[in-house]
Amino acid sequence: MSPSQPSPSPAADDRVVFFFDIDNCLYSHNLKIHGRMQVLIDDYFSRHLDLSRSDAAVLHARYYQDYGLALDGLIRHHRIDALEYNREVDDALALESVMSPDAALRRLLLGVDKRKVKMWLFTNAYVTHGRRVVKLLGVDDLFEGITYCDYAAPDGLVCKPKVEAFEKAMREAAVTDRSRCYFVDDSWKNCKGATEFGWKTVHFLEEGLNEPERRAAEYQIRRLEELRGLFPELFTEE
Repeated sequence: MSPSQPSPSPAADDRVVFFFDIDNCLYSHNLKIHGRMQVLIDDYFSRHLDLSRSDAAVLHARYYQDYGLALDGLIRHHRIDALEYNREVDDALALESVMSPDAALRRLLLGVDKRKVKMWLFTNAYVTHGRRVVKLLGVDDLFEGITYCDYAAPDGLVCKPKVEAFEKAMREAAVTDRSRCYFVDDSWKNCKGATEFGWKTVHFLEEGLNEPERRAAEYQIRRLEELRGLFPELFTEE
């Protein structure tokens, strides 16, 4: 090729994207990480807003119900420092004491056909927490990127199940067709939002958890391994 000739354009990436939630999805709720986090969040509300433990728990629950993320309420109504919150809550979790590489999870994710599928993390946590979790689980190298709730964003938090969060995830994963997006999450609200947005959504309702009154998505599973049976076209042959 002569110097005057343009370089060929890179081949278009026409793979589908599979978005994976992280917390209580890639690891079991039986690790009780959620409970540990709730304690730290209540501590933060109590300490920084000068509330009793009971009042802190009530306000925490209200903000979660109203905004999908307790932090969102803290920023809207109390102008707290979101990155300070992250240091005192998410990053303060002693994950190393309860979390270790998950061979079964890694085996499942390795079975996804990367020629057809771009694997992407999608979390409401800040990036430091998300990356720490997948590294501890031993699967950080299997994902091509992460969409997270940017606690440092000047214009407010963009988190699931807001439409803006799904749009942001698609931009960052470089996919434009909603029908080519797959998603698995343990949150009923997030799954309902993704379904309404047009994604192929799987509600991960782990064994031992109660059935919802109404389904949030077309697909509902008890074990992540069921993904292979739901979407065999996305996996390599065993």
